[in-house]
Amino acid sequence: MEELRKLIRDKYYHIDSKSDPLFLLAVLFEEVGELAEAVRKREIKNIEEELADVLFMVISIANYFNVDPEKILIEKYIKGDPSSRWDLPR
Repeated sequence: MEELRKLIRDKYYHIDSKSDPLFLLAVLFEEVGELAEAVRKREIKNIEEELADVLFMVISIANYFNVDPEKILIEKYIKGDPSSRWDLPR
């Protein structure tokens, strides 16, 4: 993931850095909405594409703020287990 983050930073940071972070967040929300529609329709090809778009925007926002979500992701979900706090049917 670190390598992917660097590749995206190298190619797109010059554009993203000129954007307002709230604009980047709005684009992420738009992509999440498109993902929701693809999931609702169970369109696998579109789900795949929209997941890529959502991931791209998450990485772009991480690059904008120069943060490393991979480190926290590993600490929180691999080393830790927050699932006991999730409101899921058991």
